[in-house]
Amino acid sequence: SISSLFHSGSRSSKTFKPKKNIPEGSHQYELLKHAEATLGSGNLRMAVMLPEGEDLNEWVAVNTVDFFNQINMLYGTITDFCTEESCPVMSAGPKYEYHWADGTNIKKPIKCSAPKYIDYLMTWVQDQLDDETLFPSKIGVPFPKNFMSVAKTILKRLFRVYAHIYHQHFDPVIQLQEEAHLNTSFKHFIFFVQEFNLIDRRELAPLQELIEKLTSKDR
Repeated sequence: SISSLFHSGSRSSKTFKPKKNIPEGSHQYELLKHAEATLGSGNLRMAVMLPEGEDLNEWVAVNTVDFFNQINMLYGTITDFCTEESCPVMSAGPKYEYHWADGTNIKKPIKCSAPKYIDYLMTWVQDQLDDETLFPSKIGVPFPKNFMSVAKTILKRLFRVYAHIYHQHFDPVIQLQEEAHLNTSFKHFIFFVQEFNLIDRRELAPLQELIEKLTSKDR
């Protein structure tokens, strides 16, 4: 199953940022377990669907935390290859370059190296996930009205880490025998954002060919 992929072997225990845990015994934890169980069946299209009677916000929240953890781990395995020297700009191939802004601390987009950009990005996501007003972990605390737009921004930015890994660091991924792991994680991510229309097609352009290849077998 995917979850055992993520927890097996010492090499995958190196996360880039600390793992974000969903509190055991909580409803969100049950949802995460449900997600892992359906993923185990191997049908990703089914696995991403909203379980009957569940709250969409909560389902998106649980999966967003899970994708953060997956990308955290995947990027953690290749940080040695993603350096100021190897990646002086944050790019996804020659046509796509990203500049960082979070709208609060850094309002005007700044050009920075990929490791710096990804550090900013993952720290920013972490701060959102840790914000109880945005991602309430307590039962009965409602999600804010702007939750979906926050989640969309998080997922849009997490996509960029996948895009950078695929375009700039695929060789080490193959050397580390992480290719199947990366593809499965990304495919799950894409099915999820497609199911709920969470990322604009334009944003997905850097990996369009790969997305078509990974998803065409499962239509």
